[in-house]
Amino acid sequence: MDFYYTLNYIVVGDTGVGKSCIILSFLGETFRAEHTTTIGIDFGSKMVSAHSKKFKLLIWDTAGQEAFNSISRSYYRGAAGALLVYDITNKESFLHIKKWMDEIKHYGDAHISFVLVGNKTDLEEKRAVTYEEGADFAKEHEMIFIETSAKSGQNINDAFIKILDKINEKIDKKLVQTKRLQDNHRIDEEPKSKTEILKEKACAC
Repeated sequence: MDFYYTLNYIVVGDTGVGKSCIILSFLGETFRAEHTTTIGIDFGSKMVSAHSKKFKLLIWDTAGQEAFNSISRSYYRGAAGALLVYDITNKESFLHIKKWMDEIKHYGDAHISFVLVGNKTDLEEKRAVTYEEGADFAKEHEMIFIETSAKSGQNINDAFIKILDKINEKIDKKLVQTKRLQDNHRIDEEPKSKTEILKEKACAC
């Protein structure tokens, strides 16, 4: 009998850093250059295989504006992984990463795994945050570091899959909340998918 595990991911960062486009790229959708702000929170999902297991990743796209913080925080608890996203052309978005990380640690689960994502490497000529700055921050806080381009698809899959190495170790140690379900099982508790909304959204990529 085949089984799969469900895992919640949250994608956080300032508005305009490209969170929605990173998710769209991972889901296999087309890049869009226009910018429409996420309202509250959006949702997408994808089945992946790693470590001889199947995982259904439930990916929550959080709004970066302060007005929606209370909504976003309600999704921190229960998340196994968090993508902390900044725009390599926007130094302020990088400086805000510690605020996002501290907020998740305060409201989320103790064993959540982080990956730091520097997005928009296709705009290298406008870079305001060096690779070394991102790598040093990630090393200091013991997290994975990846630079990506939602436009070209560079390293997008790695941003979601590499963090599974850490999460899988915590699953084996029973430190992470997950559900082991049969392949044909319907997840009644799962929120209605908003993947179609994400498909239609424009985003700051």
